[in-house]
Amino acid sequence: EFILSEDYNKMTLVKSYQAHQSRVIMILFVLEMEWVLSTGQDKHFTWHCSESGQRLGGYRTSAGACGLQFDVETRHVFVGDHSGQVTILKLEQESCSLVTTFKGHTGGVTALCWDPIQRVLFSGSSDHSIIMWDIGGRKGTAIELQGHNDKVQSLSYAHHTRQLISCGADGGIVVWNMDVERQETPEWLDSDSCQKCDQPFFWNFKQMWDSKKIGLRQHHCRKCGKAVCGKCSSKRSSIPLMGFEFEVRVCDSCHESITDEERAPTATFHDSKHNIVHVHFDATRGWLLTSGTDKVIKLWDMTPVVS
Repeated sequence: EFILSEDYNKMTLVKSYQAHQSRVIMILFVLEMEWVLSTGQDKHFTWHCSESGQRLGGYRTSAGACGLQFDVETRHVFVGDHSGQVTILKLEQESCSLVTTFKGHTGGVTALCWDPIQRVLFSGSSDHSIIMWDIGGRKGTAIELQGHNDKVQSLSYAHHTRQLISCGADGGIVVWNMDVERQETPEWLDSDSCQKCDQPFFWNFKQMWDSKKIGLRQHHCRKCGKAVCGKCSSKRSSIPLMGFEFEVRVCDSCHESITDEERAPTATFHDSKHNIVHVHFDATRGWLLTSGTDKVIKLWDMTPVVS
């Protein structure tokens, strides 16, 4: 902890916190509680008193933590880790308790963003996806957003316009309109044969023998979740309200039911031309700061798209 001089030309060391046994990944300072929250590669979340420097408590996560957010009102902390899990803890002055865990990503969680007004949590992952978790609604709703071609590196939320800004290793900056009625993606159904034409899949030896037909490869329609063969899912379509801004596999009947209005994009895409690792959004001025692996810091005027 340092004190920064008024002219920004000098930093004076105040104290050090012995928080972790290996590299520190993330730090949050909570002014209202006078707490310093941190996560590290040692699979531990800890929090300290910023007045005394005393360690108040800790919690061991299932994997190395790489995302950290805190809700001042309820004292809930959100920790995302490399296993793809989000852990929610309730913090007291010198103890914590596990509330629940969320698992929806197939890759590690790389970024978290908390909206205390709508009470939703956004998690970005190395699986290229973003999930919006409805914490306040208590309905367990999870909305998936697909708009990156590489891992999501950082998330920021514009509360006044209800727009999510996501940045990725693909150099993309995506601005999502979250002020629309989005739909959950359906769970993929299991079947031994195509749920459209009843052709057997390649592991269904009995039906292949009985029908004297060669087994087919299984696919899934992203709109209805049914298990279908390639012939019955030859079409592709974007489904923005389900979070699919890029074209994805859909069965032929679902393709016919999707209207042009339903294909209207709910996000805008911008090329930053560098691998972004961190962002900071200044809602007052509408400016976005990005820093990349190329050691370049860029300042963007986002007012044309975030307004």
